[in-house]
Amino acid sequence: MTGIIEKPRHSETSNNSYATRPNDVSALGVVDFADCDQCSPYPNRWSNIREHISAPAAEFMGAFILCLLGCGGNCQANLSANKNVSASPAGNAVTSNLSWAIGLSLGVWISANYSGGHVNPAVTIAFATVRGFPWKKVPIYILAQLLGALCGAGVAYATYFRAIDIVEGGSNIRTVSVTGNLFATYAADYLPSVSAFFAEFIGSAMLLTAIFMATDKRNGPAPPGVVPLAIFFVILGISSALGMDTGAALNPARDLGPRILTAMVGYGSGVFNFRNQYWLWCPILGPILGMLMAAFFYDTVLYRGSDSITNKPSEEAERHHLHSCAPRNKPRGVAETV
Repeated sequence: MTGIIEKPRHSETSNNSYATRPNDVSALGVVDFADCDQCSPYPNRWSNIREHISAPAAEFMGAFILCLLGCGGNCQANLSANKNVSASPAGNAVTSNLSWAIGLSLGVWISANYSGGHVNPAVTIAFATVRGFPWKKVPIYILAQLLGALCGAGVAYATYFRAIDIVEGGSNIRTVSVTGNLFATYAADYLPSVSAFFAEFIGSAMLLTAIFMATDKRNGPAPPGVVPLAIFFVILGISSALGMDTGAALNPARDLGPRILTAMVGYGSGVFNFRNQYWLWCPILGPILGMLMAAFFYDTVLYRGSDSITNKPSEEAERHHLHSCAPRNKPRGVAETV
């Protein structure tokens, strides 16, 4: 077996040689179980535990990075515009959009190999609905994403706590219109509710289409490591073109996690009462429905992979395969069992 260091043989002439001490770990070096089909894939107890928690932990870390950099970028760009905080602005709409784009690309990068890099409940639901992602994993993924977003926004809030005090006018003053919108998203005053929902719907549909496009093997396929870069440009484009109306949440966890955080730190019930439960029907239902629509559209007209429900073979196709193709593909010399 390659990759495993051969154990030293016992000396035939001396019982006191170094090779005759089987309990000396240093004599064996580092044992690699990766290429051994007969050894357990879990060489110790923690590796077994890690196998079960790595996927939700990756989703937590991805959402944490997204909201830490995104909310942090919002805070730096907006709080620094106050002369009592900074002599000159330390950011603008461009740097804020870049922060969200970098945050999501890094979040996808860190989690892709362990959980698929969803970092978004709407993405998880779309993959479960159309691409066969196990529904039993959906609740734990969404919970991990929500907690990661809440904690990431919490760290950003703790970082800019004093600057928020200055802008608000005191540590006991917290208003949604001044600094609460640096964490959760709120529709612009001029925007009717239908337009706000449509903005989230279409932006989320664009994001899911880009994800399917970047991961479609017939579309390249993309070299390793390119998908997070593609996500970076997509988010930068969507937030720059469609972000003014609603803030381009595009992600239920990215909005609900920071929104819960603001309710916890003193912004009050206004974060949930805004526009008759805006938090539910716009930044949560908008992305979910938009991504579901995009997923069905992409798989119906473009995607040919067998993992999509739109490409599930009919009973007639399965019978034809069993009677015509399967016997032809059977290796020669293999006798049929009765």
